[in-house]
Amino acid sequence: MTAVDYRGQTTLITGASAGLGAEFARRLAARGSDLVLVARRGPRLEALAAEVRAHHRVRVHVVEMDLATDRPGQALAARVEGLGLNVTSVINNAGFATFGPFHQADPQRLLQEIAVDVTAVADISRAFIDRLRTAGRGVLVNVASMAAYQPNPRMALYGATKAFVLSLTEALWEESRGTGLRVLALSPGATRTEFFDVVGTMRAAGGSRLAAPSDVVRTALAALDRRNPPPSVIAGRLNRVMATLSRRLATRRQVIRTIGRLTAERA
Repeated sequence: MTAVDYRGQTTLITGASAGLGAEFARRLAARGSDLVLVARRGPRLEALAAEVRAHHRVRVHVVEMDLATDRPGQALAARVEGLGLNVTSVINNAGFATFGPFHQADPQRLLQEIAVDVTAVADISRAFIDRLRTAGRGVLVNVASMAAYQPNPRMALYGATKAFVLSLTEALWEESRGTGLRVLALSPGATRTEFFDVVGTMRAAGGSRLAAPSDVVRTALAALDRRNPPPSVIAGRLNRVMATLSRRLATRRQVIRTIGRLTAERA
């Protein structure tokens, strides 16, 4: 395989109103892809669409949609078909986290977290993967997290959802070999986005330095452009080192206790 040619493609991006989603939109438009931008905040999507159109000769469509609904993949596919579009690439970026002891969490908020971080990723992947495999020239990127690589006290559900995304996507990578579709699980560490505004505390970063969204997206696109793209990639050299060390040099008990101390409330 050679570098992905996005010219003439149509890429659907969820969670496109800010952060990594918006950065993916800018980068892929610069490489020639038409876009379908999906998120709850319509005005933010329209502003991004206007920005992209002003800088690149691509078509940009906006779909205002809450993914915490029943069968979001089917609903999104119907919306796309109604626009007469042939989606060839998908970036499943939408997601959010809750922070705090699991036993104190709002049950309804936890269900919403599962709906967006797990159900929507699986349902959208299933709704579009047949056409992506048939097109055979695009990508399916599911955004996981460094949180996928170990349990996360005080973000227990979020870590579990991202472990699901990582496992699912790596399996789809194997199933899609030979079709021309490139599948990748992207695992950022703490990144300078609105993620922590939604979580409500910087304690969720565990003291990590925040990465720039541009660096994270650059890592993903570089991995997809490889001659033999990997099933997953961790953004950030230090994050890759830490993930390796935690698996090889520490016990499971030690890893969990360390993460717990990093996110504990400090006096």
